[in-house]
Amino acid sequence: MNPRQSGARAAPFKIAAAGGVLMAAAMGIGRFVYTPLLPHMQEALHLTPAIAGWIASANYLGYLAGALMTTIISPPNAPRRAIAFGVILSAITTALMAAGQSVALFSAFRFLGGWASALVLVYTTPIVFLRLAEMRAERHVSLLFGGVGAGMAVSAVLVAGLAAGGFDWRVQWVASGLVTALALLVLPLIPDVQRQRTQESSDKLQWPRRFTALLLSYALFGFGYVITATFIVVIVRENASLRPLEPVIWTIVGLAGIPSVWAWTVLANRIGLFAAYAVACVTEAIGVAASVITTSVPIVILAAILLGGTFMAITSLGLAGARRMAPSDPVRVLALLTAGFGVGQIVGPAFAGFLREGTGRYLAPSLVAAAALVIAAALSAPLNRERTPSS
Repeated sequence: MNPRQSGARAAPFKIAAAGGVLMAAAMGIGRFVYTPLLPHMQEALHLTPAIAGWIASANYLGYLAGALMTTIISPPNAPRRAIAFGVILSAITTALMAAGQSVALFSAFRFLGGWASALVLVYTTPIVFLRLAEMRAERHVSLLFGGVGAGMAVSAVLVAGLAAGGFDWRVQWVASGLVTALALLVLPLIPDVQRQRTQESSDKLQWPRRFTALLLSYALFGFGYVITATFIVVIVRENASLRPLEPVIWTIVGLAGIPSVWAWTVLANRIGLFAAYAVACVTEAIGVAASVITTSVPIVILAAILLGGTFMAITSLGLAGARRMAPSDPVRVLALLTAGFGVGQIVGPAFAGFLREGTGRYLAPSLVAAAALVIAAALSAPLNRERTPSS
């Protein structure tokens, strides 16, 4: 069989699972391993909360740059190469964090890593979406985004295991980069043919009026989730009564994310896609607020479950909704939504780090983030009453 055709002929389950592995590598590990690693770096390098926030924001700035780039250039004829490049760049920049000697270098590596993760997301997602739709196997899409949660759980276990073995943060970064590179093994299962845009859409994206509301909502979601997603391990470490949770809190977030897309998709089929999106945003807001308003171990564990159990589902529902709004140009519309999401992510960590230094707690920025998620829900809920073209 021609290697170029192998992905096209793969069973839908294998295609979705392969996409999930790629998302686990570039997103779950390459992008989010910074969260469990951050306390170890802060302890060894004496990074202030503001500096830690700026380094995190550099990654999300790269994510934004990668997403914007894909809105400008034409989709590649061989998207598998672009995805492979993204995975390789993610693996290399993750491992190179071990060689960082300054905040500037850390920020540069995280910027490139964010750019790489955007390439993997923007090019993998529409291919898997379209192929599953063609095979009438959309039920497998949960494997795609569930991969992010699996990657987060793997990164948490990897970091905790290496730390328990006495290995420092540099070894943890290198090991994370090596694990990220393993995703290249599943790349042949991804179809290597991108659907061509129609002549009408190739020159100008058809922008539905309701897409603006979704774009604003998605940007607020990016801001709302990222503060807790970046600092939850630090929040736990800073409180003596919660410190026993440090080795497991990020694993809990990741494990909760694995079935979340499936569960919220089931709800979306019952109450509507954007209604489920809005409910998930409110649920996540509760988790974000709960992570900082109490030192109760069960409540903080619940907060981790609510965070992990919603943020990839909201991502999936938002991208699915955008694709339905503009089915003729899925790559560009998904890239635009990802860019809006990126703007929210850039602001969040820097904002949180600044307020943490000023107030001594993550309470204020987390409550602002929770409010942003409630507004995101309010913007998206009315979209459920409007008919959206089926894919």
